[in-house]
Amino acid sequence: MAEKPAHEPLEAAGDPKHAARATRSAGRKMRSLLLDAASPLFRERGLSGTAITDIAAAANAFPSQITYYFRTKEALFVECACRELLYLARATEQAALKARTPQDYSHALAETVTASDSVAFFAEALTLTRRRQDLAPLVERTIERLHSEGARAYASQVARHGWRSLRASDESSRRFWAVAIGIILEGYAMGRSPEALCAEMLRVLGEQAKSNHDAARLRLVDARDASSNSNEES
Repeated sequence: MAEKPAHEPLEAAGDPKHAARATRSAGRKMRSLLLDAASPLFRERGLSGTAITDIAAAANAFPSQITYYFRTKEALFVECACRELLYLARATEQAALKARTPQDYSHALAETVTASDSVAFFAEALTLTRRRQDLAPLVERTIERLHSEGARAYASQVARHGWRSLRASDESSRRFWAVAIGIILEGYAMGRSPEALCAEMLRVLGEQAKSNHDAARLRLVDARDASSNSNEES
């Protein structure tokens, strides 16, 4: 009978590291499925109107899996809201990539943000964390990521087109999202349409940057004013 090689490789299925990776992968997939199933239910019914059993049924999972991965329904709600806000931020950045002027850029941002209910969803999570401080760190990390990625995207657009920003990129990002949250919450309470919310956002935001054409025109006007003042003095 032939002898087996001295260093015969282990079967992949019996490799502890492979098993651990497979377990982590399956866990990430299940968490994602639960988040995907829970988000539309929370949006439609709210936190109190959505039962854990409803979420489990929508995800084809067991209720015990929800408590295993998220501990509580409130924790799942907050994670759903945070994830949806970051998805919206990504969609907003993608929509603004087509802009050629600062005005088009601001309009693309405002139009995309006000067309979604993700900001209002996130605001509910903010309110929830007042009573559940154990959930606050996730919200804090989400806000930090929102601002940092927004600042990066804005700085990239300014550099790409050669615009002159009227504020630092991080200040512009924080200001944009603060205005968005305030106006959208107020608008939802008053029943305003997405179009009205967009118009109000643009009004409050005002001018964020100037294009090369605008900057050149300003320099020309300044030069004419200086020349006129010089002629008057002489």
